[in-house]
Amino acid sequence: MDKIKMTTPLVEMDGDEMTRILWKMIKDELLLPFIDLKTEYYDLGLECRNETNDQVTVDSANATMKYGVAVKCATITPNAARMTEYNLKEMWKSPNGTIRAMLDGTVFRAPICVKGIDPCVKNWKKPITLARHAYGDVYKNTEMKIDGPGKAEIVFTADDGSVTRATIHNFDGPGIVQGVHNMDRSIDSFARACFNFALDTKQDLWFATKDTISKKYDHNFKDIFQEIFDKEYKEKFDAAGITYFYTLIDDAVARVMKAEGGFIWACKNYDGDVMSDMVSSAFGSLAMMTSVLVSPSGVYEYEAAHGTVQRHYYKHLKGEETSTNSVATIFAWTGALRKRGELDNIPALCTFADKLEKATLSTIEGGKMTKDLALITSLENVTTLNSADFIKEIRKNLEASL
Repeated sequence: MDKIKMTTPLVEMDGDEMTRILWKMIKDELLLPFIDLKTEYYDLGLECRNETNDQVTVDSANATMKYGVAVKCATITPNAARMTEYNLKEMWKSPNGTIRAMLDGTVFRAPICVKGIDPCVKNWKKPITLARHAYGDVYKNTEMKIDGPGKAEIVFTADDGSVTRATIHNFDGPGIVQGVHNMDRSIDSFARACFNFALDTKQDLWFATKDTISKKYDHNFKDIFQEIFDKEYKEKFDAAGITYFYTLIDDAVARVMKAEGGFIWACKNYDGDVMSDMVSSAFGSLAMMTSVLVSPSGVYEYEAAHGTVQRHYYKHLKGEETSTNSVATIFAWTGALRKRGELDNIPALCTFADKLEKATLSTIEGGKMTKDLALITSLENVTTLNSADFIKEIRKNLEASL
């Protein structure tokens, strides 16, 4: 068959460790044989970020805004141990945090459900979609280590020269302090994205923060959501037969565990980060979740929601066999290819993305899967495949469907 032609490039963001190895396997086995793949490539591996003083991350975000669709591999966010391991110039910030801050918008994450992988929470019958705010909070923080006694303050200097200050803490010894921020316009975009997604998918929307403790910061999120909903979305939600409600984050956690699913749970940036991992793991595996950042301007960045699978990478470097689940990374590519096909009016690209997803799921449902799924599946007599063989098995099913 002729390869599917593309007209506009995808922005391709390569990553780190085991997911970088899988990235190449996926391209070589599942994409390049079937698609005349056009990408604008950016290496977001930690070595390249270090060499370019993280400019490559900024460049990739700007390219995403130019072309409208990106696909991203998992990347390392360095800590002190990584500073030594990779001989870094500095402890570079999260690439995801940088890209999300530039694109703004909301990250929507949903579990990839497949027969034979049953949720740990027995009453979950339908997927739970996490809507994660993608700007600010701890991902754009400023931190300081306090060496001794003194006063830490928040100081705001307005453009007219007036100064407002508040004491954070009077330190009587060493400690730490952190400053975080957010923007009303970003919260506004977050709220609208959530309301629109709920209407598009006909799902109830929950929003949860901790406004009883954070009476200005978190309360501002709550107020903006409620104001926009009351003015612009209440009648639309009523007409669609869906609901919106706000609750405290701890109450939401308790409710989620007893719910059947089939709703959207909107969270602030950090809450969404943590809760999406909890939901995806409870549905089966961190490697079984879709993730897409949708910006207010209609830009899409698809990614794998999990990390770089460091432990498997070290085994790979030793020449040992790994059985790493590549499903989320495959679905990042299919999501980006489908959206590119939709925007460029290339139905064949959309159809290919659909068939690749079906081939991936049918491989698992046929009893052939990676070790993480083999340990939890309800299917009997399954075959546990290594990282490469799992992708090759998907290719067999894909070729059959094509």
